[in-house]
Amino acid sequence: MSDPHWPAYAILFFVVLQRLSELQIARANTARLLAAGAYEHAPGHYPLIVAVHAGWLATLFWLAPGRDIHWLLFGLFLLLQAGRLWVLRTLGPRWTTRIIVLPNAPLVTGGPFRFVRHPNYLVVIGEIAVLPLVFGLWQVALIFSILNAIVLTIRIRAEMGALGG
Repeated sequence: MSDPHWPAYAILFFVVLQRLSELQIARANTARLLAAGAYEHAPGHYPLIVAVHAGWLATLFWLAPGRDIHWLLFGLFLLLQAGRLWVLRTLGPRWTTRIIVLPNAPLVTGGPFRFVRHPNYLVVIGEIAVLPLVFGLWQVALIFSILNAIVLTIRIRAEMGALGG
């Protein structure tokens, strides 16, 4: 436990395991929704999302180990994870990583959706910025926040088009 790299690796492996489990949930939910008559809208941007997130994690695995951890910012990151879980629980079987439209299904208006239209994107914006800051990597936070903003602009426009708004 005297290895200065282990805290960063523990945090980053937690995030990777979280993302991998979410991808499994998303795939299962997507399959169920498609089987129920849903369709995917505007899938072309999805590889960009994957690239930004994979690049963000790879960069953190490269630069974060051995750096001091700002525990207050890590607490903020954990608070963002609570927000992520709130979104996932609220959407339940309708949560996916893609834009899946189930015709005639009402919009979800409970949970965090009572307060903002895209709460998951607010969580992701926070995560992309805060996790690098946990390790003092403000440059990584800045670069990937800009890349994430570009991808989310494309994503939200596509999602609004799918929702007819």
